[in-house]
Amino acid sequence: MDAHDFAASGRRVLAIEREGLDAVAARIDGAFSAACRTILAGRGRVACTGMGKSGHIARKIAATLASTGTPAFYVHPGEAAHGDLGMVTDADTVLALSYSGESDEILLLLPALRRQGNRIIAMTGRADSTLAREADLHLDVSVPAEACPLALAPTASTTAALALGDALAVALLEARGFTAADFARSHPAGALGRRLLLHITDVMHAGDDVPRVPPQATLSEALVEMSRKRLGMTAVVDEAGRLLGLFTDGDLRRALDDPRIDLRRTRIDAVMTRTPRTIRADALAVEAAQLMEAHKINALLVVDAAQRVVGALNIHDLLRARVV
Repeated sequence: MDAHDFAASGRRVLAIEREGLDAVAARIDGAFSAACRTILAGRGRVACTGMGKSGHIARKIAATLASTGTPAFYVHPGEAAHGDLGMVTDADTVLALSYSGESDEILLLLPALRRQGNRIIAMTGRADSTLAREADLHLDVSVPAEACPLALAPTASTTAALALGDALAVALLEARGFTAADFARSHPAGALGRRLLLHITDVMHAGDDVPRVPPQATLSEALVEMSRKRLGMTAVVDEAGRLLGLFTDGDLRRALDDPRIDLRRTRIDAVMTRTPRTIRADALAVEAAQLMEAHKINALLVVDAAQRVVGALNIHDLLRARVV
């Protein structure tokens, strides 16, 4: 066991799989383009199917298509023959994977799919196979050799099929003009979804939770309001709720260093920041994070078009929302 060169085995596998990918890339031609046009023109979804290892690849291709703007799903060919074929409508395009092109479970479905009028795209390693001949379009994923030294375990061939599935998904994505915002809508729980879908209004404190005092309030009164609302700041507003200034924990530390300031007598408008950074409620939460980082601040007030204070948030709100 110690004498075995594991690293050499690993490099050999990757070299073989790289050769397989090069072979498939050289064959991307009119059939590939026709497959893309067929899927784009389809009125329904892409039903991906395959048995064994090809089934695992088909499931991944379906997931990639669905997340990049092409509605798709996986159907198990064995279960399809026992009722799950009802998942496939006459508007769907079928993408069938079988390296041999002779998987009985898939071939059994072809007559029913034909009667229903489905367009069938086959992905096989044999252009003369039954599945390749019966399909409307054939994508050749044959590879010079499997990485398995016994030539038994699907290795280079499944890598080739997976890569060609990715090529289909990306080509369709580009043709549809699919954007990062579109991607986020199908990934609302992911980091990108949070960054592109979460707005300030989703994370800010509003109503009575927003700390605010009038300009004539004393510094001690402002401190009581800050302690009650626990945001490390308070807005200073006029009678109409319009923003006049901001007082933060940092301002308090600086005020305590000034012997001229009396906590019980000094008015808040004498020590507040008069032109604080603000943000609008319809902005993205990630914009608040960028603003805080750029200006080295930990809190923001949210204002409307008339400069009325409608909300407040701090860095902890963004951390809880996992925006940063």
